[in-house]
Amino acid sequence: MSMTTGHRITVEYGTEHVRVLRDGQVLADSRRPLVLRETGYPPRYYLPPEDVRTELLTPTDTTTHCPFKGDAAYWSAAGAADIVWAYPDPKPEVAAIKDHFCFYDAEVVE
Repeated sequence: MSMTTGHRITVEYGTEHVRVLRDGQVLADSRRPLVLRETGYPPRYYLPPEDVRTELLTPTDTTTHCPFKGDAAYWSAAGAADIVWAYPDPKPEVAAIKDHFCFYDAEVVE
């Protein structure tokens, strides 16, 4: 879906196995990520909340605004500030990512 001239965002269902580790602890493990591709950025994996150990995350006061996706909320894990974000009320064009978590350091496991 085109947003503006030269800027494009797509969201598709992925089959990758995505895992997030922090200090040897699994924060997330998913085989059903949403893959968001945005012009100028690497692909990002948005993980369903059921695949994220939200009990290990603490909401922060950090927010950011993306003109294409909306307003993001952030969470921290022990010793790592604002390592994950989500869009509680994303723009309609990317509605699929609602409440899915995206980590800075997600790895694809073969």
